[in-house]
Amino acid sequence: MGDAWPIPPFSCRRRANFGLASVGLPWHTNGRMEYEAVIGLETHVQLKTHSKMWCGCANAFGSDPNTNVCPICLGMPGVLPVPNAEAIRLTVLTGYLLNCEIPRFAKFDRKNYFYPDSAKNYQVTQYDKPSTANGWIEFEFDGPGSVDGLARVRITRAHLEEDVGKNSHFDRFSGVDFNRAGVPLLEIVSEPDLNGPDMAYAYLRALTDVLYRGGISDCDLEKGMVRCDVNVSVRPKGATKLGAKIEIKNMNSFSGVRRALEYEIPRQIEAVKRGETLRQETRRWDDLAGITEPMRSKEDAHDYRYFPEPDLMPLAPTDEWLASVRAQVVELPLARKRRFLREYGLPDGDAEIFRDNLPLAGFFEKAVQGASQPKAIANWVINNLQARLSDSATAVDDVRIRPEQVRELVGLVEGGSISSKIAQDVFAEMFNTGDSPKAIVERNGWSQVSDVGALEALCDQAIAANPGPAADFRAGKVAALNALKGQVMKLSKGKANPALAGEILERKLRA
Repeated sequence: MGDAWPIPPFSCRRRANFGLASVGLPWHTNGRMEYEAVIGLETHVQLKTHSKMWCGCANAFGSDPNTNVCPICLGMPGVLPVPNAEAIRLTVLTGYLLNCEIPRFAKFDRKNYFYPDSAKNYQVTQYDKPSTANGWIEFEFDGPGSVDGLARVRITRAHLEEDVGKNSHFDRFSGVDFNRAGVPLLEIVSEPDLNGPDMAYAYLRALTDVLYRGGISDCDLEKGMVRCDVNVSVRPKGATKLGAKIEIKNMNSFSGVRRALEYEIPRQIEAVKRGETLRQETRRWDDLAGITEPMRSKEDAHDYRYFPEPDLMPLAPTDEWLASVRAQVVELPLARKRRFLREYGLPDGDAEIFRDNLPLAGFFEKAVQGASQPKAIANWVINNLQARLSDSATAVDDVRIRPEQVRELVGLVEGGSISSKIAQDVFAEMFNTGDSPKAIVERNGWSQVSDVGALEALCDQAIAANPGPAADFRAGKVAALNALKGQVMKLSKGKANPALAGEILERKLRA
């Protein structure tokens, strides 16, 4: 391996125990030195297009091997690529979603290397003039590096390139499936702002959430739509100079990234403690054994002999086109959650539900228009509507009940027209029929009894029939009043005004 340093002395088929109490920030070494990890991620995401990057072949998963191919996919001599306009749009849209700058000049380059999965022996990518640069993503993270539960990671660039084929290795031979070759691929490169396994995991979850909600990619890890390269180094805490960068290639799960870092960071620290000089290299993660293993010394950029792609014109987006793409930016989940906290005064738990359920959030926002009690409406939408949607396997868009009817129901309860118990029955009928709450209340005679004379008669019956609780209340047991109030509600079949009934009971018992 040349520059590769030896594997630490432990069994190669089990996870090593480096004697560290935990993988956290910072890492302590015998009380003498504290180390910190510096992590950057390169995330490769397949774009949501119908066809490939340079040709009309289908961008589809699961087809028989080498059926979605053509002379362009296979790198035949004399073919000319034609850029996929939708892939370019999605790239720029990603830039806006990630708060990036969009340069007015971008170009494609050839990255030259020999490997069986690349029929052309080069990959078309963007090198020094990418389509987006200098952005950031903010996400919820309660750990080192966060402020008030939020962390921010800078995005170096999100550049457009083509995917390569897939190698498969069997007992006596290997094969290459070029169906994936030429699929539009976005490489999103972070700055080394991550400091540990949990933060890296949270970043990847947040990044793919943005891309999925923004319509950029389906982000299906099982179909290989998201892959990740991890760059990690360690240094004394407080130092500014980065340590030797170790790259862990082709991670295909976020939990795998976290486990690989939980292994690799202590491994590097132990090597430094032994006086070893770490050198830049590429390693692979063996998920079964729980270890990283050396692959090769890391190539520098000049080893790829980048040069501008001669068959493709540079990209120079106009102001009008950029404005049209920017208009397609959607509200992202974290922004929605923070807005619901700010505008509606919802508790964090309610806002979190609406953060991840856009249809339910849309229903709530329609229901809350002009309402004085957003929290009360949120309770009905979350606790009642969401439960019934789940039980009936109904989508929000297909439900019979309308948002304004929920607002009307809350108004009937707040105005004392019906009790909260009766409101549950009204809601059930609203869900099944789509009728208005007022019509349901009138049809069933469910209006709340607030007539003082009628309630006094019910209270007298309850006291006479329940001398025990009445005596307990007179003896100072205030909670006994609830038992009597329950009897009044039972006598009125749930239609008594509970607050007024309580006042009348208390007055009579204290007389």
